[in-house]
Amino acid sequence: MTADQKQLLADVEAFCQEIRPIEELCYVEHRYNDQVIPLARKYNILGMPVPKEYGGRGADTVTYARALARIGREGTGVRTFFSGHTSIGEYPIMTWGNEEQKRRYLPAACRGEKVLAFGLTEPEAGSNPLEMQTTYERRGDYFILNGVKYLISNGGIANAVVGFAYPKGGGRISAFIIDRNEGFLSEDLTAKLGMPTANTGMFELRDCKVPLSNLLGEEGAGFRIAMGTLVSGRLSVAAGCLGVIEDCLTEVVSYAKERQQHGKAIGKHQLVQEHIAAIEMARLASEALIERAAATKDASNAAPNDAELRAKAELLAAQAKLFAANAAWETADRAVQVYGGRGWSTLYRVGRHLMDVRVCRIYEGTDEILKLKIAAAVLGKEYEAYK
Repeated sequence: MTADQKQLLADVEAFCQEIRPIEELCYVEHRYNDQVIPLARKYNILGMPVPKEYGGRGADTVTYARALARIGREGTGVRTFFSGHTSIGEYPIMTWGNEEQKRRYLPAACRGEKVLAFGLTEPEAGSNPLEMQTTYERRGDYFILNGVKYLISNGGIANAVVGFAYPKGGGRISAFIIDRNEGFLSEDLTAKLGMPTANTGMFELRDCKVPLSNLLGEEGAGFRIAMGTLVSGRLSVAAGCLGVIEDCLTEVVSYAKERQQHGKAIGKHQLVQEHIAAIEMARLASEALIERAAATKDASNAAPNDAELRAKAELLAAQAKLFAANAAWETADRAVQVYGGRGWSTLYRVGRHLMDVRVCRIYEGTDEILKLKIAAAVLGKEYEAYK
C-alpha cells in the first residue's frame, strides 16, 4: 500500500478504537450515537473516497472497502452512517455533480459541516423506485418538490439529501440536491429491530424549494443516477458485512477458549468447531469477493466509457452484497449459538450484530432483487424478470 493508504487505514483504526466504548454504551441505552460525526471529523474520515481537491482523502475503492470493513466491526449502525453520508451521499455529487455543486457540498461534507443522505425509497416504492410518487415542477428560479421519502439512513440529521422525483404531469425521474429548509419536514424512525445508535428517518417534501442550480445531472437522468449510486452503496454494505463477520469470529474464538463446559473449553467440542470453521470460510469467501468487486469498480472508474467493464462492476457489486449480507447474517446467528444464553443479549457484541445485520439483506437491494439481477446476467437480458 502507499503511504496515503496506510495512513487512512491507521486513522480509521484510531477512530474505531475510540468509538467502540461509546457505541457499546449507546446501544445498551438504546439511543443515537451523537459522537460518530465528531470523531470521524477528528480523524478526517468523512470523505474517504472524495478527491483531495474537494477536501477528501482520495481513497481508491479497494482501500475504502477495507476501511468500511474495519468500521463494520464496530457495528452496522456505525457503518451505515458512512454508507449514507459517503457511499450514496457524496458519491453521486462526485460523479454527476457539476463543478459548482462539488465545490459547494463536498468540502463541507468532508469537514462534517453538512451531513448527507440519499432519498430514493418511499412508503409505496421500495424495490421498484419507478413507482415513486414524489413530484416536482418548475416555478421561476426554483423546482418545487412534493412527496414523502421513507426509511432513509441519516434522514433525520441530514443537512442535504440527494433526492429523486417525477415531473408533475409525467415524464422521467430527475435527481436533485435538496437542502433542509422550511419545506423539508423530517421525523426519526426509532421502532427498528436493530441499529438503535444510527439515525433512520422519513421526511416529507411539502412545496420544498430547490434552486434550479441544484438539479443533479441532466433533467430526466435521475433513474440512471440512482442505479449508478446503488453500485457504490452495495459495495459499502458488503464491506461492512465483512467487518461483522470478522468481529464475530474474533469474539467467538475468544469466548470458545474461555468458556468451560463439560470439563473443558467449549472450543474443544467438535460442534462448536463446526461453527468456527463455517465463520472462517464465510470471512475468507466474502473478503475475496469484495476485493474483486472493489478492484473492478476501480478499473471501471478509470475507463468510464467501457460499458462492458461497467456492467461487470455492477454485477460484482450485486454478487458481493448478496453473498456478504447473507454470510454475515448466518455468521452472527452461529456466533450467538456459540455464546448460548449470553448471546441472546445486547450486552454482548454477537447479539447486537445479529439484530443489526439483518437489514443488510434488505437495503441497497433486497436478496430477491439481487438474485434476479445475477440470474439475468447468466441467462441473458431477454430473461430479465423486470424490464
